[in-house]
Amino acid sequence: MKKISIRIILACNLLILIGLSIIASGQIRTSQQPPDVERIIREFTAKESEFKEARNSYAYRQEFRVQTINPNNRPTGEYYRVADVTFDDSGKHTERIVRFPPPTLLNLQISPTDLKDVAEIQTFSLTTKELPKYLITYIGKEKIDELDTYVFEVKPKSIPKYKRGGERVFLGRIWVDDQDLQIVKVSGKGLPEGEERFPKFETYRENIDGKYWFPTYTFADDILDFPGNPIHMRMEVRYTNYKKFSSDVKILSGDED
Repeated sequence: MKKISIRIILACNLLILIGLSIIASGQIRTSQQPPDVERIIREFTAKESEFKEARNSYAYRQEFRVQTINPNNRPTGEYYRVADVTFDDSGKHTERIVRFPPPTLLNLQISPTDLKDVAEIQTFSLTTKELPKYLITYIGKEKIDELDTYVFEVKPKSIPKYKRGGERVFLGRIWVDDQDLQIVKVSGKGLPEGEERFPKFETYRENIDGKYWFPTYTFADDILDFPGNPIHMRMEVRYTNYKKFSSDVKILSGDED
């Protein structure tokens, strides 16, 4: 998110790694070490690679809402956008806007980086390809609803220099189902920050097709620390109507149109 008419340079990305508190520990159990953390990481990143490829073959609806919040915890403005992520004639993902009323956010703009974070960081998937970019630390086990999960802290080995449209990385924690070995919850934020600020968020996944866990809900309620004028914002992203893409192909004889 970008504050209108104000340019901000982040003093030091290292302070984020030292001082950022992403989530509360909750009921994480640290006494029981899994038998082989390296094997678990290797297996779940391979599963995440399969998941990411599989999700590219699904259509779905994305409902994205951001609100600015006043001191009485009431909305003062809103950005609301509904889009169907479908496929074009060549089978590639494309987006069709269903609803997009004029934004009324107070002193805040939604930037292309925000939309990129919605698509990539807030639906974070730690694949085999992405693994070398991060330091992964096992925290313990935690029960989420009926799921027993492994909890890992994820830190980027390096934070790219901020520039508009530049590379983005994730900082936070992930919860991995100990049976399916797929991520079922993500909590953290996207980096780097510069003239833009980005909220801490939580994303939850659900088992959609009996095999893969797809993101269905992202939530953030955070104060963006613009110098001299912090902005309280709230965000929700919902993913619904997952449908696997399929096409019917009919082979015609030479004398048929």
